[in-house]
Amino acid sequence: MSVRTAISSAIKSVFRGLGIRVERYNLATSQELRLARMLAYHGVDLVLDVGASTGGYGRNLRTAGYRGKLLSFEPLRTAHAELVRRTAADSAWAVAPPMAIGDRDCRSLMNVAGNSDSSSLLAMLATHSAAAPDSRYVTAEDVAVARLDGIRHPFIEEASTPFLKVDTQGYEAHVIAGAAGVLPTLCGVQVEMSLEPLYEGQSLWRDLMNDLESRGFRLWSLVPGFFDKESGRLLQCDGIFFRPRDHE
Repeated sequence: MSVRTAISSAIKSVFRGLGIRVERYNLATSQELRLARMLAYHGVDLVLDVGASTGGYGRNLRTAGYRGKLLSFEPLRTAHAELVRRTAADSAWAVAPPMAIGDRDCRSLMNVAGNSDSSSLLAMLATHSAAAPDSRYVTAEDVAVARLDGIRHPFIEEASTPFLKVDTQGYEAHVIAGAAGVLPTLCGVQVEMSLEPLYEGQSLWRDLMNDLESRGFRLWSLVPGFFDKESGRLLQCDGIFFRPRDHE
Protein backbone atom coordinates (compact mmCIF):
# COMPACT_ATOMS: atom_id res chain seq x y z
CA MET A 1 0.00 0.00 0.00
CA SER A 2 1.38 3.41 -0.98
CA VAL A 3 1.71 6.24 1.53
CA ARG A 4 -1.00 8.17 -0.32
CA THR A 5 -3.41 5.21 -0.18
CA ALA A 6 -2.66 4.63 3.50
CA ILE A 7 -3.33 8.28 4.35
CA SER A 8 -6.56 8.23 2.32
CA SER A 9 -7.73 5.07 4.11
CA ALA A 10 -6.90 6.54 7.51
CA ILE A 11 -8.83 9.73 6.77
CA LYS A 12 -11.85 7.77 5.56
CA SER A 13 -11.72 5.60 8.67
CA VAL A 14 -11.73 8.64 10.96
CA PHE A 15 -14.70 10.20 9.18
CA ARG A 16 -16.61 6.88 9.13
CA GLY A 17 -16.30 6.87 12.89
CA LEU A 18 -18.09 10.23 12.86
CA GLY A 19 -20.82 8.91 10.58
CA ILE A 20 -19.43 10.75 7.54
CA ARG A 21 -18.60 9.03 4.26
CA VAL A 22 -15.71 10.55 2.30
CA GLU A 23 -15.60 9.84 -1.44
CA ARG A 24 -13.92 11.23 -4.50
CA TYR A 25 -16.02 13.90 -6.22
CA ASN A 26 -16.55 12.43 -9.69
CA LEU A 27 -19.27 11.08 -11.98
CA ALA A 28 -19.33 7.76 -10.15
CA THR A 29 -20.06 9.34 -6.77
CA SER A 30 -21.91 12.60 -7.48
CA GLN A 31 -25.46 12.75 -8.79
CA GLU A 32 -25.04 16.50 -9.34
CA LEU A 33 -22.07 15.91 -11.65
CA ARG A 34 -24.02 13.25 -13.55
CA LEU A 35 -26.98 15.59 -13.96
CA ALA A 36 -24.73 18.42 -15.15
CA ARG A 37 -23.21 15.99 -17.65
CA MET A 38 -26.70 15.05 -18.89
CA LEU A 39 -27.64 18.71 -19.31
CA ALA A 40 -24.43 19.39 -21.23
CA TYR A 41 -24.91 16.31 -23.41
CA HIS A 42 -28.38 17.50 -24.42
CA GLY A 43 -27.33 21.13 -24.83
CA VAL A 44 -29.67 22.48 -22.13
CA ASP A 45 -29.59 26.28 -21.96
CA LEU A 46 -32.40 26.87 -19.44
CA VAL A 47 -33.52 24.96 -16.34
CA LEU A 48 -37.06 25.69 -15.15
CA ASP A 49 -36.78 25.02 -11.42
CA VAL A 50 -40.32 24.39 -10.12
CA GLY A 51 -40.44 24.00 -6.34
CA ALA A 52 -37.12 25.74 -5.76
CA SER A 53 -37.34 26.24 -1.97
CA THR A 54 -34.23 28.29 -1.09
CA GLY A 55 -32.30 27.27 -4.22
CA GLY A 56 -30.45 24.12 -3.23
CA TYR A 57 -31.05 22.41 -6.58
CA GLY A 58 -29.72 25.35 -8.56
CA ARG A 59 -26.69 25.80 -6.31
CA ASN A 60 -25.81 22.13 -6.74
CA LEU A 61 -26.02 22.54 -10.51
CA ARG A 62 -23.76 25.58 -10.38
CA THR A 63 -21.22 23.71 -8.23
CA ALA A 64 -21.31 20.83 -10.71
CA GLY A 65 -20.51 23.14 -13.61
CA TYR A 66 -23.84 24.12 -15.19
CA ARG A 67 -23.50 27.71 -16.43
CA GLY A 68 -26.76 28.05 -18.35
CA LYS A 69 -29.80 30.01 -17.25
CA LEU A 70 -32.08 29.10 -14.35
CA LEU A 71 -35.63 30.31 -13.73
CA SER A 72 -36.89 29.33 -10.27
CA PHE A 73 -40.42 29.19 -8.88
CA GLU A 74 -41.20 29.11 -5.15
CA PRO A 75 -44.56 29.96 -3.52
CA LEU A 76 -43.76 30.29 0.20
CA ARG A 77 -42.84 33.82 1.28
CA THR A 78 -39.95 33.05 3.63
CA ALA A 79 -38.29 30.55 1.28
CA HIS A 80 -38.85 32.88 -1.68
CA ALA A 81 -37.18 35.80 0.07
CA GLU A 82 -34.16 33.65 0.91
CA LEU A 83 -34.06 32.36 -2.68
CA VAL A 84 -34.00 35.92 -4.03
CA ARG A 85 -31.22 36.85 -1.61
CA ARG A 86 -29.06 33.86 -2.51
CA THR A 87 -29.39 34.33 -6.28
CA ALA A 88 -28.99 38.11 -6.41
CA ALA A 89 -25.39 37.99 -7.64
CA ASP A 90 -26.10 35.49 -10.44
CA SER A 91 -27.33 37.32 -13.54
CA ALA A 92 -28.16 34.03 -15.28
CA TRP A 93 -30.46 32.93 -12.45
CA ALA A 94 -33.88 34.60 -12.27
CA VAL A 95 -36.58 34.12 -9.65
CA ALA A 96 -40.25 34.46 -10.60
CA PRO A 97 -42.65 36.26 -8.24
CA PRO A 98 -43.93 34.02 -5.40
CA MET A 99 -46.18 31.37 -6.95
CA ALA A 100 -46.91 27.67 -7.06
CA ILE A 101 -47.17 25.95 -10.44
CA GLY A 102 -50.23 23.82 -11.16
CA ASP A 103 -52.92 23.01 -13.71
CA ARG A 104 -54.96 26.22 -13.34
CA ASP A 105 -54.58 29.86 -12.41
CA CYS A 106 -56.03 30.44 -8.95
CA ARG A 107 -55.22 31.01 -5.30
CA SER A 108 -54.93 28.13 -2.86
CA LEU A 109 -53.80 27.26 0.66
CA MET A 110 -50.41 25.59 0.81
CA ASN A 111 -49.69 23.36 3.79
CA VAL A 112 -46.38 24.40 5.35
CA ALA A 113 -44.31 21.55 6.79
CA GLY A 114 -42.08 21.79 9.83
CA ASN A 115 -39.08 21.04 7.62
CA SER A 116 -40.37 23.37 4.85
CA ASP A 117 -39.20 21.01 2.07
CA SER A 118 -42.27 18.75 2.49
CA SER A 119 -44.77 21.61 2.11
CA SER A 120 -47.54 20.81 -0.38
CA LEU A 121 -50.87 21.88 -1.81
CA LEU A 122 -52.09 18.38 -0.93
CA ALA A 123 -52.88 16.81 2.44
CA MET A 124 -50.08 14.66 3.83
CA LEU A 125 -50.73 10.97 4.52
CA ALA A 126 -49.60 9.06 7.61
CA THR A 127 -46.98 7.10 5.64
CA HIS A 128 -45.05 10.31 5.08
CA SER A 129 -45.40 11.84 8.54
CA ALA A 130 -44.51 8.54 10.22
CA ALA A 131 -41.32 8.22 8.16
CA ALA A 132 -40.37 11.86 8.78
CA PRO A 133 -42.07 13.34 11.88
CA ASP A 134 -40.46 16.74 11.31
CA SER A 135 -42.37 16.99 8.02
CA ARG A 136 -45.77 17.33 9.71
CA TYR A 137 -47.70 20.45 8.74
CA VAL A 138 -47.48 23.35 11.16
CA THR A 139 -49.45 26.07 9.35
CA ALA A 140 -50.89 27.05 5.96
CA GLU A 141 -50.17 29.94 3.62
CA ASP A 142 -52.32 31.50 0.91
CA VAL A 143 -50.40 31.32 -2.39
CA ALA A 144 -50.90 32.15 -6.04
CA VAL A 145 -51.04 29.18 -8.42
CA ALA A 146 -50.30 29.50 -12.15
CA ARG A 147 -49.98 27.25 -15.18
CA LEU A 148 -46.43 27.01 -16.45
CA ASP A 149 -47.54 27.42 -20.05
CA GLY A 150 -49.02 30.80 -19.13
CA ILE A 151 -45.75 32.20 -17.76
CA ARG A 152 -44.02 34.85 -19.84
CA HIS A 153 -40.35 35.52 -19.17
CA PRO A 154 -37.40 36.53 -21.38
CA PHE A 155 -35.45 33.43 -20.31
CA ILE A 156 -38.25 31.19 -21.63
CA GLU A 157 -38.61 33.14 -24.87
CA GLU A 158 -34.86 33.06 -25.55
CA ALA A 159 -34.26 29.39 -24.66
CA SER A 160 -33.65 26.86 -27.41
CA THR A 161 -33.28 23.71 -25.26
CA PRO A 162 -35.13 24.09 -21.94
CA PHE A 163 -35.30 21.46 -19.20
CA LEU A 164 -37.99 21.23 -16.51
CA LYS A 165 -37.38 20.14 -12.91
CA VAL A 166 -40.47 19.45 -10.77
CA ASP A 167 -40.25 18.99 -6.99
CA THR A 168 -43.74 19.75 -5.68
CA GLN A 169 -44.50 17.07 -3.09
CA GLY A 170 -47.29 15.09 -4.73
CA TYR A 171 -48.45 17.85 -7.09
CA GLU A 172 -46.27 16.77 -10.01
CA ALA A 173 -49.11 15.57 -12.27
CA HIS A 174 -50.83 18.95 -11.90
CA VAL A 175 -47.62 20.76 -12.85
CA ILE A 176 -47.18 18.60 -15.95
CA ALA A 177 -50.83 19.11 -16.96
CA GLY A 178 -50.38 22.88 -16.62
CA ALA A 179 -47.23 22.73 -18.75
CA ALA A 180 -48.99 21.15 -21.74
CA GLY A 181 -48.27 24.16 -23.92
CA VAL A 182 -44.52 24.17 -23.23
CA LEU A 183 -43.80 20.43 -22.95
CA PRO A 184 -43.24 20.08 -26.72
CA THR A 185 -40.39 22.61 -26.44
CA LEU A 186 -38.64 20.78 -23.58
CA CYS A 187 -35.73 18.42 -24.16
CA GLY A 188 -36.11 16.83 -20.74
CA VAL A 189 -37.92 16.66 -17.42
CA GLN A 190 -36.78 15.76 -13.91
CA VAL A 191 -39.73 14.87 -11.71
CA GLU A 192 -40.05 13.67 -8.13
CA MET A 193 -41.99 10.39 -8.09
CA SER A 194 -43.54 8.62 -5.11
CA LEU A 195 -43.43 4.83 -4.98
CA GLU A 196 -46.11 4.79 -2.27
CA PRO A 197 -48.93 7.29 -1.62
CA LEU A 198 -47.52 10.08 0.55
CA TYR A 199 -50.00 12.85 -0.27
CA GLU A 200 -53.74 12.65 -0.71
CA GLY A 201 -54.77 12.29 -4.35
CA GLN A 202 -51.28 12.30 -5.82
CA SER A 203 -50.21 10.37 -8.93
CA LEU A 204 -47.59 7.68 -8.33
CA TRP A 205 -44.44 6.87 -10.29
CA ARG A 206 -46.02 4.56 -12.84
CA ASP A 207 -48.66 7.07 -13.92
CA LEU A 208 -46.11 9.89 -14.11
CA MET A 209 -43.74 7.75 -16.15
CA ASN A 210 -46.48 6.62 -18.52
CA ASP A 211 -47.64 10.21 -18.98
CA LEU A 212 -44.16 11.49 -19.83
CA GLU A 213 -43.44 8.56 -22.14
CA SER A 214 -46.71 9.24 -23.97
CA ARG A 215 -45.42 12.79 -24.55
CA GLY A 216 -42.22 11.54 -26.19
CA PHE A 217 -39.81 11.38 -23.26
CA ARG A 218 -37.66 8.39 -22.32
CA LEU A 219 -36.43 7.50 -18.84
CA TRP A 220 -32.74 8.40 -18.66
CA SER A 221 -31.84 8.03 -14.98
CA LEU A 222 -33.26 7.44 -11.50
CA VAL A 223 -32.11 9.17 -8.31
CA PRO A 224 -33.05 7.63 -4.93
CA GLY A 225 -34.63 10.13 -2.55
CA PHE A 226 -36.79 10.01 0.59
CA PHE A 227 -36.84 6.66 2.41
CA ASP A 228 -38.22 5.17 5.61
CA LYS A 229 -35.32 5.11 8.08
CA GLU A 230 -36.81 2.24 10.10
CA SER A 231 -37.41 -0.17 7.22
CA GLY A 232 -35.01 1.22 4.63
CA ARG A 233 -37.85 1.27 2.12
CA LEU A 234 -37.51 3.82 -0.69
CA LEU A 235 -40.57 6.09 -0.80
CA GLN A 236 -39.57 8.69 -3.38
CA CYS A 237 -37.11 9.00 -6.22
CA ASP A 238 -36.44 11.44 -9.02
CA GLY A 239 -36.99 10.28 -12.58
CA ILE A 240 -34.92 12.09 -15.21
CA PHE A 241 -36.40 11.92 -18.71
CA PHE A 242 -35.10 13.16 -22.06
CA ARG A 243 -36.39 13.10 -25.59
CA PRO A 244 -34.39 10.62 -27.69
CA ARG A 245 -32.07 12.25 -30.17
CA ASP A 246 -32.04 11.09 -33.78
CA HIS A 247 -29.29 8.50 -33.29
CA GLU A 248 -30.63 7.08 -29.99
